[in-house]
Amino acid sequence: MRHGKHRYSLGRTKEHREALMANLASALFKHGKIETTLAKAKALRPFAEKIITMAKKAHLSSDAAQKLHYRRLAISRVKDEEAVAILFNERAVEFAKRNGGYARIYKLVQRVGDAAKMAIIELISAADVGYSKSKKRRASKSRNVQASRAAAKSGATGDGVQSAAVPAASSNEFENSAAASKVSKTKKTAAPAEGTALENKR
Repeated sequence: MRHGKHRYSLGRTKEHREALMANLASALFKHGKIETTLAKAKALRPFAEKIITMAKKAHLSSDAAQKLHYRRLAISRVKDEEAVAILFNERAVEFAKRNGGYARIYKLVQRVGDAAKMAIIELISAADVGYSKSKKRRASKSRNVQASRAAAKSGATGDGVQSAAVPAASSNEFENSAAASKVSKTKKTAAPAEGTALENKR
């Protein structure tokens, strides 16, 4: 079944697409760098890397029949003996110690006219070590995690202090209200006594 086999169709039939990939791969192996649309570059990279893997296996193999077999397989797919000869004789040495990742794509500005997304695809040289991974982002993430944990701990302790302080404040308010009620009661009881004393004097 062909389920999930619709990647990089490029709006072409199978035969037309195979011829297109063969021509693009031939130009890439000859010149080392070509400019094309982004969709074609993304479709070309896995196709070209499989051919480069054949060239690398032929270079590392000591069997002459095996080398010839890989070369014939590459010719059957690229359909250009000159490009295959350049790849197997010259460029295969550069990829002998590289485990995959033989091509790189750079995005360009859109093409004037139809606004198609353009890109450059090139073969990576043996001296290219790639991009170095920065460790600053990991350190910043760990710092953020530590800061959030510290804030959570301080928030937890702050909540505990507040919860402990709230009952104390409520107890003080209760005592004050009780004292105020006692004072009001004494004033009420004292008022009739004064009134009766005045009536007796009269």
